[in-house]
Amino acid sequence: MTLMSASNDPPATGQRPGSDAGAPVGTVADTLERGARSLAGHSESPRLDAELLLGKILGLPRSGLIAHGDEPIAGERASAYATLLERRLNGAPVAYLTGIREFWSLPLKITPAVLVPRPETELLVELALELLGKHPPRPSADEPPSILDLGTGSGAIALALASERPAWRITGVDVSPAALEVAIQNSRDLELAHIDWRLGSWFGAVPGERFDLILSNPPYVAAADPALDELSAEPALALKGGATGLEALSAIAGAAAAHLRGHGWLILEHGSDQAPAVAALLRRHGFDRVHSHPDFCGKPRATLGTVYSP
Repeated sequence: MTLMSASNDPPATGQRPGSDAGAPVGTVADTLERGARSLAGHSESPRLDAELLLGKILGLPRSGLIAHGDEPIAGERASAYATLLERRLNGAPVAYLTGIREFWSLPLKITPAVLVPRPETELLVELALELLGKHPPRPSADEPPSILDLGTGSGAIALALASERPAWRITGVDVSPAALEVAIQNSRDLELAHIDWRLGSWFGAVPGERFDLILSNPPYVAAADPALDELSAEPALALKGGATGLEALSAIAGAAAAHLRGHGWLILEHGSDQAPAVAALLRRHGFDRVHSHPDFCGKPRATLGTVYSP
């Protein structure tokens, strides 16, 4: 296999001054090294980003980049890689540049219409599996648990649960038609097409319905939070939670009990500094056994509670 083109195109030029993105054409290993250096200071994982972007251009997995480390790279591919590096330097998330993000070991299609799934959101999947494993909603095996994923975005949470528990009845809701299209495509690609996808705002998409478990990763960043500047490439609808950041969380907590069966659970993802406020919201709206759980970094990331009403 060769990664060099017959035309032997010249090196890509015209890249950002001071970056290594426009360095001369070289081997895969050399190109990766230059790419990682160019992203240093612009990414928390410059080497990984460089590998994912080059893998996208060459059609190789990360292991394949190592196997072909001594291969030269064609000029047009070097130029395409330089373009992706430049876009990454300008703040575009890697998932938007590659079109793929792994979540719960599932390869998800990702577009700018949806929030890029974060590893810490896998905590919601873990909690849902644990809760319904330890506290089955009903003894009858003929009626599987029903789950509602509010603000499903790419469908990451719903699809992860469907992959683990094919018998569960799962509904995914989003207010964005473009986001819902991504979720539906992901379910088709992963052959997890039994999820019920709904278009609408929160519980407006499931009027009169009740579930055994409701979970959501809603927008929870305050409108004036400077962190939004670094997230400007992602949809504001999925990030901005209002003036305080608690508005969407409050709306869900306030309406959830009416859509839960007896002993049903609500799980909400939130900012690491919002756990006390979210716990107070749940207690205010009649939830019991309220507890916050840390993500893999040890930061409080999800708060849950149950209701006992029939």
